[in-house]
Amino acid sequence: MATSDLSMLEGAIASVDEAVAGLNLRDDMRDVLIEPWREIAAGLPITMDDGSRKVFHSFRTQHSAARGPYKGGIRFHPNADREHTQALSMLMTWKSALVDIPFGGAKGGVMVDPRSLSDHEHQLIARRYIMSMHHILGVNRDIPAPDLGTNAQTMAWMMDAYGALNGYERGIVTGKPVELGGSYGRDDAPGRGAALVGDMTARDAGMRVDGMSVVVQGYGAVGSAAARTIEGLGAKVIAASDAYGGLFNSSGLDVNALHEHVRRGNPVPEFEEGDKIDNSDLLELQCDMLIPAAIENVITTANAPQIKAKIIVEAANQPLTTEADEMLNDMGVIIVPDILANAGGVIVSYFEWAQNIQAFRWQLDRVNEELSRFLQDGYDVVLERAQSRGLTMRSAAYEVAVARVAEAIEVRGFLS
Repeated sequence: MATSDLSMLEGAIASVDEAVAGLNLRDDMRDVLIEPWREIAAGLPITMDDGSRKVFHSFRTQHSAARGPYKGGIRFHPNADREHTQALSMLMTWKSALVDIPFGGAKGGVMVDPRSLSDHEHQLIARRYIMSMHHILGVNRDIPAPDLGTNAQTMAWMMDAYGALNGYERGIVTGKPVELGGSYGRDDAPGRGAALVGDMTARDAGMRVDGMSVVVQGYGAVGSAAARTIEGLGAKVIAASDAYGGLFNSSGLDVNALHEHVRRGNPVPEFEEGDKIDNSDLLELQCDMLIPAAIENVITTANAPQIKAKIIVEAANQPLTTEADEMLNDMGVIIVPDILANAGGVIVSYFEWAQNIQAFRWQLDRVNEELSRFLQDGYDVVLERAQSRGLTMRSAAYEVAVARVAEAIEVRGFLS
């Protein structure tokens, strides 16, 4: 990342500061909105498969519960340090508020490369994490979910570990297997939601979705679901990538076949229906829509001038730095911010939590119908504010979200 670009946390705070100024909020409200309500760090001692012992650094940041229980994923990644987790927890607060679901924001992190772990070691870390954090979790307190480097299986282990300490409670995590009370459609929800919001944006921009060229950077669970959904709406996915490289086919990739290829553990570049391409070149391809669906800060001041997409849909958390965002806005690129574009995961997590409390399962059609409705409502309120106040979609989204959290803080009397 270029030295002139803000860090992830600095960028998140800058967006809040802009919203606070635009809303004319009190200075003391700004501090309450930014500072996390609670942070916990824990060392996780684990005996590895080879008999060696390692201690992994882990964190849980509970940013705000003004509008409901804390909600946010647990990330296994080498960069999931305290500052990283704090930034992500803040994004969760705004995301939940923007799509108007009754959650606050939290995030967890373990500093480990999950690709270096056996399934046994992954399970040990997951269980140890819950042993260290269970006292701050609860179905009406803080509900974890999967994130980068974790999945439904991780949530099953965490649910079981929590139950061993506190009694069975299926609503303690979301994003768990359907067999344990998970919701239909939860795995695909973040990517599906990004594609749906991208479709809404393209139509309002006067673009024909049928035949629209799309590039997906990061073909994991989110990117794959986004690609399959946007193709189902008539678009053509011309390129996709993972950590090993990318693949380009101007006629369009068979995204369902690519999904099966990746699901079997194969790298994207080994798929035979396209030409190999570097990840950096993939981001700069000529296309109608670019969907960054991997990690943060992949578009910076260094490569922003070379971006040729007309629309960028942030399926990942903060894939653009603050400075790159400004540059691309000046270039006329429409940017759908992450707190709207990837809100599908927390929306369907809300559905899963509600289903668990009611002990009643929804069918997939109802989940997808309700997901579309929540996203359409969130998109509409952002678009209306952007147009009425002459704001970018990101600035409008933050004003909506920050205003809702600030109102909850005032009504609850936190500043009395």
